[in-house]
Amino acid sequence: MKSILTLSLALASVAGATTYPLTVTDDLNRKVTLKAEPQRIVSMLPSDSETLCAIGACDKLVGVDDYSDYPQKVTTLPKMGGLYDPKIESIVALKPDLVLVSKYGKIVEALAQAGITVVAVNPETYEEVFSKTLVLGRLVNREQGAKFLITNMRRNIARTEILTKNAVKKPTVYVEVDPTPYSIGPNSFMGVLLSKAGARNIIPASMGDFPKVDPEFIVKANPQLILGVDAKAAAARPGWGSMTAVKTGKAMALPKELDTIFSRPGPRMPQALAQLAKLIHPELFK
Repeated sequence: MKSILTLSLALASVAGATTYPLTVTDDLNRKVTLKAEPQRIVSMLPSDSETLCAIGACDKLVGVDDYSDYPQKVTTLPKMGGLYDPKIESIVALKPDLVLVSKYGKIVEALAQAGITVVAVNPETYEEVFSKTLVLGRLVNREQGAKFLITNMRRNIARTEILTKNAVKKPTVYVEVDPTPYSIGPNSFMGVLLSKAGARNIIPASMGDFPKVDPEFIVKANPQLILGVDAKAAAARPGWGSMTAVKTGKAMALPKELDTIFSRPGPRMPQALAQLAKLIHPELFK
């Protein structure tokens, strides 16, 4: 199966070659021109690192951020810090012809001054996960590989959706991504996955994609399921003991693997959805 996928990606890359010089408008609204196909790439976003590998460009990576941990190959690459504490000198020393970054952080100006091509590719919404995969494919001359990946992702997501549509009841859910507390809005990629998993998000779209939430709002919303906070921690919070999710033992931390892939807008989004759906509707996966 792996050899078939590798062959398919190889054939696809030949069939749809990118023409250089290539000018793109990145997520910082900057027009950036790549003079030729990048051969030495530093990725400062885990989602970009995963996507490059999934579309057949893993061999182009020469360095990654501290949080890139999948696939296994990227764990052996030099670590270049994070968006807010990048190792600028180390990045420059790798002599990359492309550095991929988020639209957040403090990295673009310093690298640009060093004469390095920097492009911000930062998926945040559900559909952006797919559209930015295509952008990455164009940047690195793997556009057909990107299209192949997207087709498979959408097909696997649809398989889970078929199951969750049969759910008799869709519980109201509060998802906590940070104990501040921060949660997820319904239009974020995580919010869309939550809906596709057969749940109803208590956070309204008006609050934004990743809002800081007033704890009193959560208590008043009285969710039937709490994800991202274990039962003991939830019960210890003022007023939370009265919530349905806490009283019925439906407050739980996410399993480590699911916690990682659920919060990462990349190729493993279908797996995140499947695991999330199984957690919310175990009766559908017997």
